[in-house]
Amino acid sequence: MSAAVVIPTYNESQNIAPLVEGILEASAQARVIIVDDNSPDGTGQIADEMAAKHPEVEVIHRQGKGGRGSACIAGFRRALARPEHDYFLEMDADFSHDPRDIPRLLEAAQAADVVIGSRYIRGAKIVNWGIQRHIFSHIANGFARLLLGIPIHDYTNGYRCYNRRALESVDFDRIEAHGYIVLSEMACQLHQRRMRFVEIPIVFVNRRRGKSNTTLREISEAFTSVLQLRRKYGKS
Repeated sequence: MSAAVVIPTYNESQNIAPLVEGILEASAQARVIIVDDNSPDGTGQIADEMAAKHPEVEVIHRQGKGGRGSACIAGFRRALARPEHDYFLEMDADFSHDPRDIPRLLEAAQAADVVIGSRYIRGAKIVNWGIQRHIFSHIANGFARLLLGIPIHDYTNGYRCYNRRALESVDFDRIEAHGYIVLSEMACQLHQRRMRFVEIPIVFVNRRRGKSNTTLREISEAFTSVLQLRRKYGKS
């Protein structure tokens, strides 16, 4: 069993090396694909150094900041082209997603098509968030669940695992969303294709190093984007 782990990066020079080491230590079957958006802080160079050190690591360099969603799609396309990969994970580069949870996601994927590391089910925990962010995240997820009707609790957390059947069914060319809303658009397509979703609880830790790449514009667009997804895909 081989698992490709896609990591989108932008200005993650403090995190990428220890994260890659953590992933490879946590899972012997993991292969890492780093998708860097021409980070000005040298993240891409460090990623290349990790690839030179570890044959399990490869790097995609993109010009400009295309956003998390399109970066993950680029990584998924590369990973799907490798027939040896059975499972495909995505995770953030800032240690908000613990690489030690990778075996748990892969285990859950034995009985599901899509596994979501969820912050909003029993046993989950969020560390170092302020009250405003808690409120916004709950409202955003509730709004998405109301309009889209997919039976999941966490629409916006990007720690996910897909089996090959699920990921091959996604029409990436049809995805018009940007940023984290790509997660919801992929979920819409997968649910329409009757893929089975499972959520497992995780401890989500607000980023340990560096500065958040999430912008106020992305936050404000999250609600309008859900409305667009409702018009595009309907309610499940």
